[in-house]
Amino acid sequence: MLKKPKMILFDYGHTLLYENHHDVERGNRAIYQCITKNPKNISFEEFNRVIIDTFAKISECRTGIDINEDDFLRLVLEYLDIGLSVSLEEAERMIWRGISEGKIMPKADKMIDCLNENGIRMAVISNLCWSSKALRERLDRLLPRNRFEFVIASGEYILKKPDRMLFEIALNKAGLSADEVWYCGDSIAADVYGAHGADIFPVLYEGETDEPNPFAGQNDGYELPFAHLRITDWDELITELKRAQ
Repeated sequence: MLKKPKMILFDYGHTLLYENHHDVERGNRAIYQCITKNPKNISFEEFNRVIIDTFAKISECRTGIDINEDDFLRLVLEYLDIGLSVSLEEAERMIWRGISEGKIMPKADKMIDCLNENGIRMAVISNLCWSSKALRERLDRLLPRNRFEFVIASGEYILKKPDRMLFEIALNKAGLSADEVWYCGDSIAADVYGAHGADIFPVLYEGETDEPNPFAGQNDGYELPFAHLRITDWDELITELKRAQ
């Protein structure tokens, strides 16, 4: 019999929401329209290539750590000697919405309603370069009935899940002990092992959408030799919460 949690922490990508019709070039084109300073006459093709190549270069050396989108944009824009008519904060929002408007995972809204009805607190920890402010805006737009008390984006904390520090920070913010909290996410390595390493009860969520899952295969080959819950539909979590004591 599971112990009913006082709070559930959630991953973001392919757990609460997913990036539908994902297109990086479309996001870069959105911000290219805001250029007001371009003394080198950088074309969109070069602008797009530099962004993609630079991100790939950084990705090669950021195992276990994350970067902040503001810092990444500053690096690229100053390298190309480009100025924008919008702030870096607004540029971030424009790029992300250009890449994907986002869409809710099936029944995520129903699950959120259930938590609200049962007085179960909720928050988010995501491995993400986008800022927590941008993430919260997206969550509020697509899941307007959420009551997320805080949103932690790894790019603002340097370290990524499964590092225990991010989970401990969440517990500090919540004012709860690990045995009062569950964590739901779609990655065994980052979410399940990360939560377990912080003594938080892990829930592996493997829901599907009508688009190909970019993370398909990420959980292959892992064993789970500890207590956990594995679900493929948010209705299953609702059922387990009703059973929990």
